[in-house]
Amino acid sequence: MSERASIEEADEADEDGETAAEQAPVTTGAQSVVRALENAGAEYVFGVQGGAIMPVYDALYDSEIDHVTMAHEQGASHAADAYGIVSGEPGVCFATSGPGATNLVTGLADANMDSDPVIALTGQVATDLVGNDAFQETDTVGITQPVTKHSYFAGDADTVGDDVGEAFALADEGRQGPTLVDLPKDVTQDETDVEPGEPKAPDTYRPAEEADDANVQEAADVLAEADRPLILSGGGVIKAEASDELRDFAREYEIPVVTTMPGIGSFPEDHELSLEWAGMHGTGYANMAVTNTDCMLAIGTRFDDRLTGGVDSFAPDADVIHVDVDPAEISKNIHADYPLIGDAKAVLRQLYDAMPAEPDADEWREQCQTWKDEYPMDYDTPDDEPLKPQYVVERFSELADDDAIVTTGVGQHQMWASQFWTFTEPRTWVSSHGLGTMGYGVPSAIGAKMAAPDQEVVCFDGDGSFLMTVQELSVAVRENLDITYVVLNNEAVGMVRQWQDGFFEGRRMASEYPWVPEFDKLAEAFGARGFRLEDYDDVEETIEAAREYDGPSVVDAIIDPEENVFPMVPSGGDNGLFALNEDHLEMI
Repeated sequence: MSERASIEEADEADEDGETAAEQAPVTTGAQSVVRALENAGAEYVFGVQGGAIMPVYDALYDSEIDHVTMAHEQGASHAADAYGIVSGEPGVCFATSGPGATNLVTGLADANMDSDPVIALTGQVATDLVGNDAFQETDTVGITQPVTKHSYFAGDADTVGDDVGEAFALADEGRQGPTLVDLPKDVTQDETDVEPGEPKAPDTYRPAEEADDANVQEAADVLAEADRPLILSGGGVIKAEASDELRDFAREYEIPVVTTMPGIGSFPEDHELSLEWAGMHGTGYANMAVTNTDCMLAIGTRFDDRLTGGVDSFAPDADVIHVDVDPAEISKNIHADYPLIGDAKAVLRQLYDAMPAEPDADEWREQCQTWKDEYPMDYDTPDDEPLKPQYVVERFSELADDDAIVTTGVGQHQMWASQFWTFTEPRTWVSSHGLGTMGYGVPSAIGAKMAAPDQEVVCFDGDGSFLMTVQELSVAVRENLDITYVVLNNEAVGMVRQWQDGFFEGRRMASEYPWVPEFDKLAEAFGARGFRLEDYDDVEETIEAAREYDGPSVVDAIIDPEENVFPMVPSGGDNGLFALNEDHLEMI
């Protein structure tokens, strides 16, 4: 893989003292597309070739942008998504028309739900064939408009570069999210000498930076007077690069912190003020704090149902201060008593300066610590039962680098990874939250590693989730990416099985596999290293061997098939009435 040279480097003198040649002039729409990506600073593209997108790929041939050929377009969109999460800059994915474009849709919908910056470029049939059911034609803009910030149909070679630049900038500005540009083949093949400008979001898109000063002061006064103050840190804190501001604010005013799942890493989980994450499978102490707070400072969260449970029972006694860059989220699910519309970093700085005093909350902090003692995140490891997944995650967390990045698929393994790994830094937790996309894990680890090549990347997956995108393991091998995949293998779609046991009288329909592959041997067939893990005595040795292997490795961890995820708040339930085991669940 070639190293990308920056535009600045291209302008510097070479070894002979001569000035490097300027970029070749744009002559086609396809070259304009690639130039727009170069102007935006794109380093990688994740994609799959095809007929309608071929002119753009041909133009990419002469670019310093690195292309990663994925095994499936869904993998391309997930890899781009994870790249955006870890780097903070939009990830880029390419696909051809028809099935190529439709295969991106799951990844775009995922990015849209989680506000992840992604730009998708799709090939399209020639403009004179649009609407005629031509070969591999589909209404890509119509399909994707509901799951993107905006989808563009490029109609002219002279403007296509600016369309791409605008889409790139829009994906990154304000509340981040995915955008798409549909590229008819004749537009990318047509001649043009128009150079695209620098990426620029539409003039009509003007997200607020700072909140109204008077509203900030009012919110600060209420928070300072609270007896039971609580910070709820959402994914928007990380998107806004506001984790330092959050940490400074919480430590200065000694306010306990709960995160949402997308907000994991925004506040260090080993800090005494941390209550970790709240919601359906969040910690008991986080959910107790949410239920009993009298003033909640919620930052960058959309209050989704997996966090809130029943809306009426969520923080029932709290004055809610809601900070969000998107006005549409204010009072959408949870009423905001004190709405503060603006960028999380800027508004946290405003609040820091506006606080008249530290809340008198010694008793509240003691109560939060008591809940930690009463509802610890522990588990049993009986000698006569199979390996517990919690132990595998917890032991790996202890052995891994402090800044290791964890990606996951979706299911029980995702919950165990988020519960038993200790996260201390932002952009180290990469998962599918709002859409809950099984299969996210394998390709997302590829995107994460591309974004942070010097950081350790670990993917926890389930056997069901792993099978959905296992083909992307070929990409990790081809690119020689040092990624450790751990398949927590219970031979089932575990979360579905858990719900069937809890809410459908144990009628396990289509949730258990009578047979699954031996994933360690499958890994070897792909060219990765495979390990099989069944015993506690082998956990540390196996993890270390997988970590030390210079390339992708897969650990097939055979876990207890009956193990379930707890704590658990039943869907739509009261966060303060969580079950710690199966018996508790029957009582709620």
